[in-house]
Amino acid sequence: MSDSDFPSDAIASISTSAMPSKQHRGEEPPSMSFDYLKYSFKSLSRPASHENLASLASSNAADVERRFHMPNEEGLLHLKNTSPVVSKKFHKVLIANRGEIAMRIMRTAHELGLKTVAIYAYEDRLSMHRYKADESYQIAPEGKHTPVGAYLAQDDIIDIALKRNCDAVHPGYGFLSENADFARKIEAAGLNWVGPRPETIDALGDKVKARAVANECNVPVVPGTDGPIDQLADARAFCDSHGFPVIIKAAMGGGGRGMRVVRNADELDSAFERARSEALSAFGDGTVFIERFLDRPKHIEVQLLGDGKDNVIHLFERDCSVQRRHQKVVEIAPAPTLDVALRDAILADAVKIARHVNYRNAGTAEFLVDDRGHYFIEINPRIQVEHTVTEEVTGLDLISLQLHIAAGWSLPDLHISQERIQLRGFAIQCRVTTEDPSQGFQPDIGKIEVYRSPGGNGVRLDGGSGFTGSIITPHYDSLLVKLTCSGATFEKARRRTLASLVEFRISGVKTNMWFLQRLLSDDTFIKGDCWTTFIDDTPQLFAVTKFRNRAAKLLTYLGDVVVNGCRIQGQVTAPLHGLQEPTISPLLSPQGHVVDITTKPPPGWRDILLSSGPVAFAQAVRQHKGVLIMDTTWRDAHQSLLATRLRTHDMERIAPTTAHALSNAFALEMWGGATFDVAMRFLHEDPWDRLDRLRRLVPNIPFQMLLRGANAVGYTSYPDNVVYEFCKQARSHGVDVFRVFDSLNYVENLKLGIDAVRQANGVIEATICYTGDVSNPSKHPKYTLEYYLDLVDELVALNIHILGIKDMAGLLKPRAARMLVGAIRARHPSLPIHVHTHDTAGAGVAAMIACAEAGADIIDLAIDSMSGVTSQPCMGAFVSALEGTEYDTGISSEAIQSLNAYWEQTRLLYACFDPGVKASDTSVYQHEMPGGQYTNLLFQAQSLGLGSRWKDVKSAYAEANRICGDLVKVTPSSKVVGDFAQFMVSNHLTADEVTERAATLSFPKSVVEFFQGYLGQPVGGFPEALRAAIIRDAPRIDSRPGATMPAFDFAQLRRDLEDKWGPGSIRDVDLLSAALYPAVFDDFQSQRQQFGNVSLIPTPLFLSPLVVGQEIQVQLEVGKTLIIRYIALGPLQTETAKREVYFEINGEPRIVTITDQSIQPEAKTRPRADPAQKNQLGAPMSGAVVEIKVAVGDQVKAGQAICVLSAMKMETVVGAPADGVIESLDIALKDNLGAGDLICSIKSA
Repeated sequence: MSDSDFPSDAIASISTSAMPSKQHRGEEPPSMSFDYLKYSFKSLSRPASHENLASLASSNAADVERRFHMPNEEGLLHLKNTSPVVSKKFHKVLIANRGEIAMRIMRTAHELGLKTVAIYAYEDRLSMHRYKADESYQIAPEGKHTPVGAYLAQDDIIDIALKRNCDAVHPGYGFLSENADFARKIEAAGLNWVGPRPETIDALGDKVKARAVANECNVPVVPGTDGPIDQLADARAFCDSHGFPVIIKAAMGGGGRGMRVVRNADELDSAFERARSEALSAFGDGTVFIERFLDRPKHIEVQLLGDGKDNVIHLFERDCSVQRRHQKVVEIAPAPTLDVALRDAILADAVKIARHVNYRNAGTAEFLVDDRGHYFIEINPRIQVEHTVTEEVTGLDLISLQLHIAAGWSLPDLHISQERIQLRGFAIQCRVTTEDPSQGFQPDIGKIEVYRSPGGNGVRLDGGSGFTGSIITPHYDSLLVKLTCSGATFEKARRRTLASLVEFRISGVKTNMWFLQRLLSDDTFIKGDCWTTFIDDTPQLFAVTKFRNRAAKLLTYLGDVVVNGCRIQGQVTAPLHGLQEPTISPLLSPQGHVVDITTKPPPGWRDILLSSGPVAFAQAVRQHKGVLIMDTTWRDAHQSLLATRLRTHDMERIAPTTAHALSNAFALEMWGGATFDVAMRFLHEDPWDRLDRLRRLVPNIPFQMLLRGANAVGYTSYPDNVVYEFCKQARSHGVDVFRVFDSLNYVENLKLGIDAVRQANGVIEATICYTGDVSNPSKHPKYTLEYYLDLVDELVALNIHILGIKDMAGLLKPRAARMLVGAIRARHPSLPIHVHTHDTAGAGVAAMIACAEAGADIIDLAIDSMSGVTSQPCMGAFVSALEGTEYDTGISSEAIQSLNAYWEQTRLLYACFDPGVKASDTSVYQHEMPGGQYTNLLFQAQSLGLGSRWKDVKSAYAEANRICGDLVKVTPSSKVVGDFAQFMVSNHLTADEVTERAATLSFPKSVVEFFQGYLGQPVGGFPEALRAAIIRDAPRIDSRPGATMPAFDFAQLRRDLEDKWGPGSIRDVDLLSAALYPAVFDDFQSQRQQFGNVSLIPTPLFLSPLVVGQEIQVQLEVGKTLIIRYIALGPLQTETAKREVYFEINGEPRIVTITDQSIQPEAKTRPRADPAQKNQLGAPMSGAVVEIKVAVGDQVKAGQAICVLSAMKMETVVGAPADGVIESLDIALKDNLGAGDLICSIKSA
């Protein structure tokens, strides 16, 4: 039979002229004398404005409707008047169901010209099926029924059908579809029941009766009880006779409810009771039956169709083996691996049973299949969820056939016979649900924020609640949409289904789509070999693949900025509004041609490193004629000037130009402790991601980072394996040169860092930290020229590659520079020397020129607009000063200016983070504050209310340094001195008072840990008397701290993090971030989950809100760009303190809901400590409570830790002022305290 002989679907078949007419069936033809709506399509060519509508206010409402809305009625009337099924006795159908199946029935009913009536529960009033019908009615007043009970309210439903002049009731699936009593009531009311006869439902809907029918037909069944049972004794007797495993099933109903597998006698009692209880709750009947359980069987079902006139056919089989808790997840038609002879036997047995009961309408015969044969289970006397796959492979519309049979048509009337049914390829249905497979398929509820569905050839969607704005409630089934894909082969259908799942975009609620993707990609599924417990038996299916949901998360951030403004900490002024992204000036070649920066950049020093290794690289640097430069703009420059707030986005934009302009540079400074920390803590960026992205764009210039010896990039000591693993990962991600230093010049800490870099095959730049003044040794007798030369000798003996001199405060004056560099060069002529300074006093360029003339090989500089004051010396000035001399840098001034034009604009974007250091400050020679710390400490002082006392803070810094024994000051030792200074100023303490009262003061945590020895041993040792007073009974460390630490357990950390953030979500580098900064990483992960990768957002919009109507572009990745338009801000919802923010994204409307942080509960007044009451402990400074060490009733000693406060990264352990018992505790975790707020009261013991 050719394709032309067989209609593409049942609707087509009953619409052909060859089909019997209504006169042939004894029905009068429908009247064709109806008025078509007169409709002027010209009116649709112009927009319907409010003015147009207003001008028609006095016109007939129907005329307005016709002119400004699509003519739905006209099309429906045409379908009705040309339909072969519509008659006076069959023209209006009530659908006794909801959601997806109700929508499915409506579509076919409308195609047949039938009117549809929907019913709905009060809780379901927003469901789409309600307004897709021609009419819809609430089943009963609110509160009369439960949400589910409303759809089981037989009398109320029939009453609606009769009052609304319906002719038929279609029950769909579930609810009342297999309730024989309901079917009888429908027919008794004179309505057509779209389903089997009530007596057929009685005979087959009950599994026990169905088994009896199968036995009458000699169809094999699984051994089971002879009838339904409700006594445990009967269950035990069956199991004694047939053994285990067995399965307990509800005698009525399906869908996996009331079903339990029992594998041994110990499980039987509880499983029996649970099955009975569940069956009673779901179906109103607690009887069950028991049968032998088959291990790993396939579940094969046959689609049946009968007309109740002794005509029964099958529409082939479906493989429904992929199930979860006996509920089908994926269905396939036909079964791809079923033996032909076995298939024929199953099909024949299914038809045999249906003929035996003279089956009417659609139904499904279900079988289990194992290696011994097939076994009949039951017949589902209704349409099935998975009927769509049968429709796709046969070309028949099963709902249409149901309606025709209910209207009285026979299969011969429809010209449908068994021999005319042919298979066409394969089809797969996936049920997309709002469930979380990683949490035991727990249903999710909420509002669908984004719904974008797939489409195209061979893709079919059947849904009822899948649309943007839909509210998913807890009342009903979690099915969102059924995806059915077809193809000429099973593999084509599988790939099409998988591709469609990938194309789906759903956010706002959790779905099982990632699980379905993994399922369809599994080898067992690909082979078609799944069995009924395949999902439960295959735990790897639950290895979570998370959907990134990037667009929705970025919209949430943009919406948050609209509602709350930029909440990035560290702003000293409001962000400047109206700024655009900086433009990038063309880069000119020496010949004056514009350089194409999209091409591969010229070879650089990294090419030498990669080809020759670290030793040869260092030798090449030393042999190079002229001075090399390192650009600090990407690290220390913005750390010193802008509180380390420079974002990856702005570095990334200029990176290609930089790769060309500075191709002769020694390196670009990339990382340090502050950049690593701040990226996560404040910018919500991943520092590893920054490294990877910039490395791809700059392949030719080495990247350098600061490694704090045994402190890695943290503020304390870590187990040795953390440092080794960090260096290994940093090297593999693109760091080339490691500037290894120690904040105290403690060689034991340096040795660890040096060895870790060596093992990672990085360039070892071992560094001495410079303080004091070698040209004036009387001021700093510890830090003489001889001290530094001896330190260099120790480092050279460790086989380092390069020597670094780190002048973190800018104390290296020109004369001292010549002395120090000259002496090192004389002693170590083949050693490359790299000098770093800050320009706080304004002498930086002069000092660096002196270093170059004395024999330095590499000088650190910053692009002009990012240089000066607390940053590095000006690159343009240095390069121009040495241009044409023997120290020429090989960098052109023109190239620098091309970059400088970009950074001038960029610095304006970050003006809100600029603390306002406008000029040089020669007081640095007295307080010796490092450049990066100078700006950070100024901001911290302002944040803590000490801005007006900045001069006092600087003086206190010098005093704190003296108290500590005149330290080398670089992070983290500089942080110790800075915290100490702010502590002194906050508490109005002089140096003498600190020394006198040290035993009772609550010092900052960093100060205590320093004196304990956690940073190492300072030059000349600790001031022991002060040390003893500060650390009291705390342990002291007199050697390298990490040497006694046990190895860090990365495996346990991974388990802990994946328990919190999801399986497979943690990379190796994430383990390092969490090991170094556990709390910061935790907050970063939370922010990333809420807002996504905000580093992709342009900086003007990261810092400032969009304006209404503004359109922006955000590039998610190469070739994938979001076009976002801000539409409007909704009103405040006072009860929730939330606002809705309206966007368009790629032209589609999106809404995000944001909490308005300005709406706060009524403020509570915190109690204050009375200074006169010695038993009351007040907060020594403002801060948040991060740890509480005691509880009410605890006995404490003077100085014992009560709590830990944190403010601007500085933690303070607050100790008890006296011995006693905690009488009251007036704080809680995360409380924000002001200085003097009451912490606790202590009663004298």
